[in-house]
Amino acid sequence: MGDRFDAVVVGAGIIGLTTALRLQQTGARVAVVAAEPSIVTTSSVAAAVWYPTSTRFEARVLGWATDTYDEFARQAANGVPGVVMRPTRMLLRDPAHDVPWWAAALPGLRALRRDEVQAPFTGGWAFTVPSVEMSRYLPWLQQSLCSAGGTLIHRRIDALEQAGVWAPAVVNASGLGARALCGDTEVRPVRGQLVLVANPGLHTSVRDADNTDGYTYIHPRSTDIVLGGTFEIGEWETTPSPVTAAAILRRCTELLPELAGVPVLGHRVGLRPYRDGGVRLEADPDTHGQVRRLVHNYGHGGAGVTLAWGCADAATALVRAAVRPG
Repeated sequence: MGDRFDAVVVGAGIIGLTTALRLQQTGARVAVVAAEPSIVTTSSVAAAVWYPTSTRFEARVLGWATDTYDEFARQAANGVPGVVMRPTRMLLRDPAHDVPWWAAALPGLRALRRDEVQAPFTGGWAFTVPSVEMSRYLPWLQQSLCSAGGTLIHRRIDALEQAGVWAPAVVNASGLGARALCGDTEVRPVRGQLVLVANPGLHTSVRDADNTDGYTYIHPRSTDIVLGGTFEIGEWETTPSPVTAAAILRRCTELLPELAGVPVLGHRVGLRPYRDGGVRLEADPDTHGQVRRLVHNYGHGGAGVTLAWGCADAATALVRAAVRPG
């Protein structure tokens, strides 16, 4: 096929599509290659609320999170499908209420007043963050890419070198697939199970940030509520567990009694692409056949939505440093 494109992105989840759009906005001819369509990726299952889940502080991570917050805030103001700014309460049981490291990324964070919490909680934080409905947002990303001349290629590749047939520059946004594609054994699945229920009129997201019984959050959306969840490192099972679902419903109903008896609409399981060493976002120093520039952008764990646009900007800068559109 020859060099039909300036860059090809491997992976069609939130990381791959945002990176492809940023590359395209610099004038590059871009293709996205993926074995599965976006609507069946892990991104499509995500609760997709801005929050750096199980992500440790690094200056660059804070920068990516800040840039992503700002981009989603602009998109929400411009009416991009599926993106809204959602009021959120983060409830704490521990007496120590240290300001979260990611607070610098968002405006308006405040400590909850004593009259806003009750036992077993001792305090918490109130803030407003982007909430993204992936069933609407992923198609919007794809349509934006294609309407500007981008191409989606549904093809499974066994090695990153194979992407060189489409372009001299490749961005590896393969998520969990990076374990096989580049032999990164630090990449592991983190199983997340969710319960979808009817929305009785809730608008505010609520997190029980340090519930020792399990990962607990309630995220309203336009037509339902996402109840979570689990964070099971190393688990590959994608079939929903009835026992786990019952535990999620119990914890969330204890947190918000308004949920008692609401109809259950469905169950979802996704495998987050967790990486022990954190996000890998760097140019690969090795040569890979026809690929003149390989940039890795994977390992975001449960923070893909939180870091997506900032990482897309960083990955684009690395590609553009070596390859100019032809």
